[in-house]
Amino acid sequence: MFQQAQSQSSEQPNQNLAMSVAKFGGTSVADFPAMLRCAHIIKNDTRNRLVVVSASAGVTNHLVRLSQANISLEEQNQIIAAIRVIQLNITQHLTSSVEQALNTEIDNLLDQLATLALNQSQQHSVKQSDAILAFGEQLSSRIFAQVLQSIDVNGAYFNVQQVMKTNSLYGKAVVDVEQLALACNQLLVPKLSQQVLVTQGFIGEDGLGETTTLGRGGSDYSAALLAEALNAQNLAIWTDVVGIFTTDPRITEQARAIKEISFGEAAEMATFGAKILHPATLIPAMRRNIPVFVGSSKEPEKGGTQIKQKVASNPTYRSIALRREQTLVTVKSPAMLHASGFLAQVFGILAKHELSVDLITTSEISVALTFDNPSDSTQSLLTSTVVQELEQLCEVSVEHGLSLVAVIGNGLDSAKGIGQSIFQTINDTNIRLICHGASANNLCFLVDEQDANHVVEKLHSALFV
Repeated sequence: MFQQAQSQSSEQPNQNLAMSVAKFGGTSVADFPAMLRCAHIIKNDTRNRLVVVSASAGVTNHLVRLSQANISLEEQNQIIAAIRVIQLNITQHLTSSVEQALNTEIDNLLDQLATLALNQSQQHSVKQSDAILAFGEQLSSRIFAQVLQSIDVNGAYFNVQQVMKTNSLYGKAVVDVEQLALACNQLLVPKLSQQVLVTQGFIGEDGLGETTTLGRGGSDYSAALLAEALNAQNLAIWTDVVGIFTTDPRITEQARAIKEISFGEAAEMATFGAKILHPATLIPAMRRNIPVFVGSSKEPEKGGTQIKQKVASNPTYRSIALRREQTLVTVKSPAMLHASGFLAQVFGILAKHELSVDLITTSEISVALTFDNPSDSTQSLLTSTVVQELEQLCEVSVEHGLSLVAVIGNGLDSAKGIGQSIFQTINDTNIRLICHGASANNLCFLVDEQDANHVVEKLHSALFV
């Protein structure tokens, strides 16, 4: 039986192996200098035993394009050649014998990729998309294991699909956490005391032996699941920024790094747009109370952000998160008035299509729902089929071009003057939807995409400076 992310594994991992799990994002393994910096991070702390890597920067974008329908053979060949260049630009810095062996492995994998891409262009499927998208991590993990060896770290490649078993919900597979814990004890723990293992984020394998993916940003989540299964003492997420900031520093130069933050606050930030963490990443860490560190692989000496259960201070305002490309769906029907069961029908349709609602507000005869519907997804989440089924129940309107702004903090459901502090600051902006009171850690609202940066900048200046 597959366990949802919120379930608790009954299998107790090995308690004697003191270790940390380190995860490196795409920019951290983008080229040889970046990989070498990461290798030294691993070497400098002997607690680092398991390394989880994303695909090298740029590779996933190529694979997303390759996984789409109606790609010409010429474009397929161009994309695969571009991926090969990215990877061989790294392997050329290794010794000639290692380079030659690695290049042979890379070419074999790219031959398999070419076959999948050709099949995908002829008969598109989500299952084949997952198989295609998995190649990025398979390539980078093999290379990084050799980079570790080049600086005298006993590193070895490990295929995460041996332990990361999932259901067959391609594109957003659910991991069987109990099976993961069992498999990690059997296959990983005996090896980790002897060597550093390098494995893949984002991917798994279903009961049919088919490749699955955990969804966008799933590499962080993979690392957290592995840390939980191994009962690790720490999980380090290495990226290209020095920790978590009070808001996106690309929006305002006044954004500042946060030294420590609670699990609850960080989870809200991740859920509502802070791209430094995948929304589900903290769930496994919270279940085992595993501290999570977020830092820059480019500047490890500058430290980063510690995420843990208890922190020294709990300010009213901790950060502002922004999530773009939101879709607002409003369903309206007089049948809602003094009637029971209408909402159950609406959510029944959404559940059938595996759709998750982020925010919801209701009135007498209408309900407004928000969905995350990013343009770089391999499949549209809110399809015309979903809308048509909803239209059989009620009047439906769909709005795109919106952004979700989330003010993150503590006691926001009960602190006095919250609404005044926030909304008077941005009284020149049209607010499309407000969601407040369900959580002590956030107040959320929708604005037009064109107003989003302006809103975040003004709020940050008012609340944090």
